[in-house]
Parts: sequence; C-alpha cells; structure tokens
Amino acid sequence: MIDVKVPEDREGSSAVVRNWLRNVGDHVSENDALVELETDKATQEICAPVTGILVEVLLSPDAEALPGMVLCRIEADTVARGTIDLKSTATRSFEVFLSPAVQRVARQHGIELTGITGTGRNGRITKGDIDAAVAARGGAPTMLKRESFKADDVEIVPHDRMRLAIARNMVNSFIAAPHVTAVFEADFSALLAHRSKHAEAFASEGLHLTITAYLVMAAAAAMSTAPAVNSRWYDDHLEIFKEVNIGVGTALPQNGLVVPVIRHVQTLSLREIVRKLTDLTARARAGKLSVPDMKGGTFTISNHGISGSLFAAPVIINRPQSAILGVGKVEKRAVVRQRNGADVVEVRPMCYVSLTIDHRVLDGYQTNSWLTKFVQTLESWPVD
Repeated sequence: MIDVKVPEDREGSSAVVRNWLRNVGDHVSENDALVELETDKATQEICAPVTGILVEVLLSPDAEALPGMVLCRIEADTVARGTIDLKSTATRSFEVFLSPAVQRVARQHGIELTGITGTGRNGRITKGDIDAAVAARGGAPTMLKRESFKADDVEIVPHDRMRLAIARNMVNSFIAAPHVTAVFEADFSALLAHRSKHAEAFASEGLHLTITAYLVMAAAAAMSTAPAVNSRWYDDHLEIFKEVNIGVGTALPQNGLVVPVIRHVQTLSLREIVRKLTDLTARARAGKLSVPDMKGGTFTISNHGISGSLFAAPVIINRPQSAILGVGKVEKRAVVRQRNGADVVEVRPMCYVSLTIDHRVLDGYQTNSWLTKFVQTLESWPVD
C-alpha cells in the first residue's frame, strides 16, 4: 500500500484540496494526476507515484492539506486488477467526495446519500442533487445563507480561498513584523527617455518594455548598498542572500494577487529581465504559473501605481523577507531645480517610491541608503 502525501516543499502558506480527479476504485498509472491542491499562490496537481488501484481517499474537497498529510492510498499493481475487494473501502471513503455544505444539508433533511446519483464531476453529489431529492419527497430546497443578515439590498459574496489566504498572510505579517516605511521621490525623466528610444526595438522581439523592468534592475543594484534588505529574518539568525530573486506583485484579472519571481536578477541585462517579466506576467494572468515560478523570492516589488495610486506603504507580502518596495503612479509635477546657481521650476515626471522594512532587520540609515541608491540608479539611466 502506497501513501500519497502532501508535498513538504509546496509553495504557499496553506493549501486545501480543490478537486479529486480520480475516484476510489479507479486504476491509475504512474504520473496520472490524482488531485488538485490550491494554495494562496497556485494550483498544483499531485500525481500517482506508482501504477495501481486508488483504494482510499483521506482528505475531502475543501479540507486543509498540511505538508506530510496522507491524501490517499494506492494498492500497487502486484496482483491482477479486480482481485481486490473495494466494497468496504469505497463505503468508508464515500463521504470524502461530499462538500461540507452537501453533508450538512443531507443531515438536515435525513437524506440517505447512498441512494442518490451524483450529477457533478466524476459522479460527485452536489447540493442540487440533494435539493432534487428533497423536492421529490415534497420538501422545499434548503437555502444556504446567513440567517442573521436580512438586508435585501446587499449582495453577500463568500470569500474565495485565495482571498482568505491573502488575508491570513497579511494579518500574520503585520502582527509578526514591526513595519516602518520610508518615502523618496524619483525623477523618471532619464528612464522614460531610454524607454522611448528603445521600446520599438524591444517590441520587434515580442517584448514589452515596461517601467517595472527598470525598477527590478535598479532594486538589484541597490542591494550592494544595504545587503540586509535582501535577507530573511529568523528568531535566531539573519540570512543575507547573495542572489537577488525579486518577486513582482501581479494583480489577477478576476481577483487576488500572485507574486512570480525573477531569479538571479543581479546577473541579468535589462533585455533579459524584460523577457522573463513578459513571460511571467502573461502566464500569471492566464492562470498558468507553476509552483516553482513563485518560489524562492528574496525581495518583492509592488508597482501599485499601475492602477493609479500615488502612494502606498505595502505590507511585507512574503515573510520572512525583510522589505518590500512600493512604487506609485508616474505623474508630471512642478519641481525646483538649480540651473547655473539659480532655482528654476521645471515640469518633470515624478514618482513616489517607498521601502517598507521589518524594523527588526533594518534601521532608518540602511533603509534610506538603499532608497538613495535606488533613486540615483533610475535618475542617472543612460539614454543609450
């Protein structure tokens, strides 16, 4: 008997069983997908490690899946198929294919589940099937809603798993790490001049030269000034990384946020960063990121200005990282510059940039040194 377990190295702070792809009694081949696990960052398929018969499922849909927990058991093909008595196993595992809501409604109405033919995926019994059984007995379908909320002009939208996971992460991060935010202002004139000159050449290669690519490269350059920004805090030590793996917060079209990671940024050219960023962003919005795409980040950028905000102080998304960069909207503003010893007012494309740090790791001097280098890199970007 082979135990199929939740991977120890899955990405995300928590996972739940999203959907079983095979039923108890099915014959499965090695590497066949058995079940989908959903975390706050990705959906991961768990495959059969051997060829055999799926004889038991231990975690039902919507159940929490902790690392190392047994998902199911497979009887390896050491005997001929069909010689294993699956009757008792199938009965024992029947209820794991029912959602908590279906089980609750069935108990409420005294419905015998073994007498119902499911119309859901792979024969799964749905609430509609229960309502049909209740109606057949002359009863009324059960309405699953909050009894204590009576307003007719309010739409109640249940939280999805990603929103709940994001909420837990934000609360835990805010409680565990004392956040402090420093704000600088950056002149994007040089950066935009370079982008204007080279965007067409990048586009001819199928690459979209975005401001985010410059931010990623400048962030990597600033790490040399304050290496502890690129670190992780643990109760008994600090890990300072030589590799700069930058996660880029990416809003999803429907809802939620994912953070794909560009690895070894300190070794990459602008063109290489753009190529990786183009690929990761497209796959993120298409829901095609894999677990490795979001693993191993050492620093995070939240370019919230894309959606229009001038300033924000993001909470550290991926603890135990030590800092997160927030970048606001680029906006033309009147600024004072010195020209030939005199103050002059000029209109410049300006942007507020913030570095939110874990104050256990970093102090104001390091934070401001990092931001100074970051802004200098952007403002001195060569046109060619």
